[in-house]
Amino acid sequence: MSVSAGRGALPARSPIAADAAGDGGYKAAMTPEPPIPIESVFSAVARTGLVPRGAFRLGAQERVGLLAEVSTVALIGVAGRRGWDAFAASPEAHNGGGDPLDRFSRRVIDGLASEFAAVALYPFGGPPHWPFLHWARRAEPVRPSPIGLLIHPVYGLWHSFRGALGFREAMDLPDAASRPSACDACREKPCLSACPAGAFTEAGYDVPACAAHLGGAAGGGCMALGCAARRACPAGRAHTPGPEQASFAMRAFLRGVAATADCAP
Repeated sequence: MSVSAGRGALPARSPIAADAAGDGGYKAAMTPEPPIPIESVFSAVARTGLVPRGAFRLGAQERVGLLAEVSTVALIGVAGRRGWDAFAASPEAHNGGGDPLDRFSRRVIDGLASEFAAVALYPFGGPPHWPFLHWARRAEPVRPSPIGLLIHPVYGLWHSFRGALGFREAMDLPDAASRPSACDACREKPCLSACPAGAFTEAGYDVPACAAHLGGAAGGGCMALGCAARRACPAGRAHTPGPEQASFAMRAFLRGVAATADCAP
């Protein structure tokens, strides 16, 4: 499951105060709490070492199933090198268990969900498979790039989503910033020609070609430094991850491709 905190059931935030009744019984009265400021949520996320990635409100038609009680979704992720250091220093990164970044993300985001009486949602471990890329475009000024990845106005192609918090409250949110895509002014589009395997074209992404290249001797550069197409993008170059982070991401990608192939009918 990619839902935590009661499998989608949101715990109540308001404590029940018992008022003495005249007959010696008790009368339950709900004590309302003020809405959680989204800034408090973002600050708590930042204290964990992960990165707040914006928030948005669900529409009425989206509030069904496990999201029936959710009004506001706040995204959490990694941006450039931000978020990596917290993971690299975590026990999950060093205890030899499988899927260390996913386990780290669950521990941290489940803790935040408990702190805020929210539901934790993840882009891995489904079903359900939540539409994080669609959500991202509503929470931040990210846009699709020519190679399909979402491009961020500051971090370029170097960002990812590790989870989200769903809140019952319809929070007051700042107006979503509207910024043009960095790709609009990029005439050369080097991301389309930089891949040594030719995996990225305007027709789409050839995942088998990419994986075959990475698994061979010629793929050493990408495995050590990260995807050549992403590195060719001029946006966000100041946030290019270091070799340890880049190599971790590439190994995780290959494991994911292999797992998908193993599950194919």
